[in-house]
Amino acid sequence: MNKALLILAVNFFIISTTQAQKFAYVDTDYILNKIPEFKQAQDKLDDFSADWQKEIEGKYTEVEQMYRAYQQEQVLLTDEMKTKREEAIISKENNAKNLQQKYFGPTGSLYIKRQELIRPIQDKIHDAIQQLATNNKYQLIFDSSSDLIMLYKNNNLDKSDKVLELMGY
Repeated sequence: MNKALLILAVNFFIISTTQAQKFAYVDTDYILNKIPEFKQAQDKLDDFSADWQKEIEGKYTEVEQMYRAYQQEQVLLTDEMKTKREEAIISKENNAKNLQQKYFGPTGSLYIKRQELIRPIQDKIHDAIQQLATNNKYQLIFDSSSDLIMLYKNNNLDKSDKVLELMGY
C-alpha cells in the first residue's frame, strides 16, 4: 500500500513539473529590424558616427601634415625649435586621440546617443516579452539572436511575431 502511494506521488510530481515548464524563444534582431523607429534611430547613429569619424580623420590628417613638414624642415631647425615642433605634433595627436575617446569611447557621445535613441525601443520589446510571458505562463523565454547556443529550434516556439503584435507592429 505504501509502495503504491509512493509511486503515485512520484508520478504526480513528475507529471506536474513537466507540465509546469513552458518555454519559448524570440529573435530580438528580427524584432528590431521590423520596427521602423529602430531603423530611423540606427540611421541617425550612423550619421553621427560618420560626422565624428570625418572630424577625427581631419585631426589626424593635420597631425600627419605637421609631421611631414617637420621632417622636411628638420635639418634647418635648431634643437629648441625641433623640441617645440615635436611637442606641438604630440599635443595635436593627443588632442585627436582625446576627441576619438570623447566620441567613440566606452562612455562617449556615441554610447550616450545609442542609449538615448535605442534604449526606449529595447524597453518596449522587453515589456512586450514580459507581457507575453505573463499572459501565456512561460517560465523561460530565450533570445535566439544572443550568444546563447541553440542547437535546435522548433519554429512553433518562436514568439517573435507575437511580440511585434503586442507592440502594435
